[in-house]
Amino acid sequence: MQRVFVCTVFASLIFFNTVFVNADTGGQEEWNPVSAGPITTWTAPLCGKGEFVVQPFFFYNRTRGTFNSEGHYDSLPEGNKKYQYQEQLFMQYGLTERLEIDGQLVYQQNFAKDDNLKTHSRGFGDSYLFLRYCALEEQKILPHITGAFQLKIPTGKYQKADADKLGTDLMGATSGGGSYDHGYGINLTKKLKPFIIHADAIYNFPLERKIDGIKTKYGRYLNYDFGLEYFLPKGFNLMLEFNGFLQGDKKQDGEKVPASDISYFTIAPGIGWSNERIQTLLAYQRTLIGTNTDANDSVVLTFVYAF
Repeated sequence: MQRVFVCTVFASLIFFNTVFVNADTGGQEEWNPVSAGPITTWTAPLCGKGEFVVQPFFFYNRTRGTFNSEGHYDSLPEGNKKYQYQEQLFMQYGLTERLEIDGQLVYQQNFAKDDNLKTHSRGFGDSYLFLRYCALEEQKILPHITGAFQLKIPTGKYQKADADKLGTDLMGATSGGGSYDHGYGINLTKKLKPFIIHADAIYNFPLERKIDGIKTKYGRYLNYDFGLEYFLPKGFNLMLEFNGFLQGDKKQDGEKVPASDISYFTIAPGIGWSNERIQTLLAYQRTLIGTNTDANDSVVLTFVYAF
């Protein structure tokens, strides 16, 4: 349902731009505002040949409860706590005008309290490499289209969990800590003054890996995102983002584990301020629905600086 909504909005905005906005542009200079972009949704334009861009993200994630295998929400028991500080470093380098290589590193600090037990762990999460190719630059009707290859590298701890750590010492991705995943996707961006809209989808294939002595193959999964930016005077902009995740059941020693699928859908409003030298964004992200996942509320800060 969410994907149908995203596609409908995307198509409607393109129609609006074609019929009404382009009729008024005439020979005016191209509108090209700067911003930090959404939190998770890809922006299709590349950084440019020889450009090196660094974008740190700072997350404070608080878990208010969980969604079980049937999608039912249960709040954390009274007195229990679970929260996280996460720092991400996203980097882009333009190999050519149409090809760039990207990377992402994650460092996190996990905290939990259960009855009288308090615990805290820190370490690196999984890392990512990306290769993106611009297939089509934005035209009068068509959006900017970029193809993406993604490789997840399991640099976060994914096995031999300490029973006294309440799971805080496991740093790998919930989609499959310990597995190498390769994914393929598409990024779209369209300028519809005073809006810029972004959408992406990446389908991922985890590889089998031995985890705590058990051959484990996580289910294939789909990330899909939609981001909308509204630009205001004096460098300000408003952002609204929707993020979705769908993953099938995993297999252990060749046998499917029932009800081990994962899904979630989040919403994130935010406000940003930018100029030609630096772009910033402050946002609030909330998990609305899900299965076999935590229900999180997050505060996110990011900024961009190009070298």
